[in-house]
Order: sequence, then C-alpha cells, then structure tokens
Amino acid sequence: MSTTTPQRSAATDEAPTRTAPARKVRRRGENSLAGTITSHGILTLASLIALFPIAWLVYLSLGPDKDDYLHPGRIFGKMTFDNYSFVLQHTPFFDWLWSTLVVSLGTTFIGVLVAATTGYAVSRMRFPGYRKFMWVLLVTQMFPVAVLMVPMYEILSELQLIDNYFGLILVYCSTAVPYCAWLLKGYFDTIPFEIDEAGRVDGLSPFGTFARLILPLAKPGLAVAAFYSFITAFGEVAFASTFMLSDTKYTFAVGLQSFVSEHDAQRNLMAATAVLVAIPVSAFFYLVQKNLVAGLTAGGTKG
Repeated sequence: MSTTTPQRSAATDEAPTRTAPARKVRRRGENSLAGTITSHGILTLASLIALFPIAWLVYLSLGPDKDDYLHPGRIFGKMTFDNYSFVLQHTPFFDWLWSTLVVSLGTTFIGVLVAATTGYAVSRMRFPGYRKFMWVLLVTQMFPVAVLMVPMYEILSELQLIDNYFGLILVYCSTAVPYCAWLLKGYFDTIPFEIDEAGRVDGLSPFGTFARLILPLAKPGLAVAAFYSFITAFGEVAFASTFMLSDTKYTFAVGLQSFVSEHDAQRNLMAATAVLVAIPVSAFFYLVQKNLVAGLTAGGTKG
C-alpha cells in the first residue's frame, strides 16, 4: 500500500492540466447569427411591403378590361400591353409630359435658386429682422391649400397668368421655397465661414464667393432641395387643376383624372399611365440619389 500511493500521486502531477475552451467574445457592433437573420428578415419584409403597391400597379396595368381590378386573378391569363399603346397613341400623354416637365423643372430651377440665395443670406449676414424673416417663411407653410386658392387665383388673374406655365411655377415656388430655404440655411451653417473670408481675400465679391466657393460645397443640400421642389410640382393636383384650363396644358396628376368620370372609370388605362408617369420621377431620383442622404443629414446639424 505504501509503494503504490506515491506512484499514483506522481502520475497525477505529471498529467497535463485541462483548461476550459475560451468563450468567444463578440466585438462591439458585431451581431450574433440570430440577430443577423432577424435583421435581414425584417428588412426583406419591409422591402416587400414597399414594393408590393408598385408591383400591383404594374400587374393591373396589364389587364385589358377596365373592370379587371375587380377580378385580379383573371389578369394573369390574358396579360397584354395594349393599355400602354392606347395611352401613348390615343391620349394627350406627350402633352401632359411636356407640361409636367416644364412646370417641374421650372419650379426646381427657380425654387432652388431663390432658396439658395435666401438661405445663404440668412446664414452669413446679420441684417435687422433676419430671424423673424425665417419664421415668416415657416409660418407660410401652415396655411392649407384651400385658404390660398382664392387669393392666388385673384393675383394670377390680375397678372394674366391663368392657364400659363409661369403662373403655375410661381405658385409651386411659394410652397417649395420656404422649406428649401430652411433646409439650405442649415446646410450653409455647416460650411466654415473661413471659406468666405478666403474668397474675399482673393478679391471675390460676395456673389462670386457664393457661386464659386460655397455652391460647389453645397451640392448635397442643393440636391435635396431640387428633389423636393421637383416632387412638389410633379405630383400636385389642386393648383394645377384650378389654374390650368387647357387639356393640353394639364400635368400628369391632372391628366390621370380624365380616366375617371361620373359614370365610368377606366382603371386599366389609369394604371398604365401611372406606370409611365413614374419613369421621369425614377430617373430624376437616380440622378440625385448620391447626394440625398448626405444633404438630409448635414442640413439638420445646425440651424
């Protein structure tokens, strides 16, 4: 007994000690597998919800009959592009397209120009009442369309701008400029004032400094303002249907109403036109999408 006991103790001492495997520590910001699957699943579901109305509109536009929306299951067996050919050939679609582009691009150019100069002036210059001026611009957004309709109609009638593209552009600018001025003022506040001083040292005038130094740095903010102005004019109905009297001067939003009357509703043609209408907006969004996120986030940091 006495001889075996030391041997066992020695064997026990020589045996390598076993350590438990180290627990993997998740780094900060690193998601677990379950969290990754959950987040991807939620994003996929949200994407499907967002894309479903567009896919449904395209699907209804392929139905040949005006009542196919009541029985959508029957469309799959008789899909056709006849609705698109009818809209392009037998409706004033291209007149609506021209009117919409003239009004939307005119509103975008004039609105962004006025809003940029206004926002820059308030951001850099301290004239009497500059704070009250910005609040006045904000208060103008509180009035509903129905309240503004009658006085605007009287003003445009006195200026002989009823049924005129320029008159409708001015009306849309009255809506787009206040918001864009606030947006660009906040973005100009993020640009260092030393850039203006460097421009003055180089002999530039205030307008030269604004045009040659500030505007190139403000492209993201200008892109957001341009997109908002374009969408404001592109999809508006109330002002366009009131101030534009000629059928050939209707915008897309007003032209869509021609497919619905008191006793008839050609919803298949309306769906096809709506799909065609979405093409210019998608193209414009594609052009400015790179600067949208940067402009929205930077414009809200100061103000």
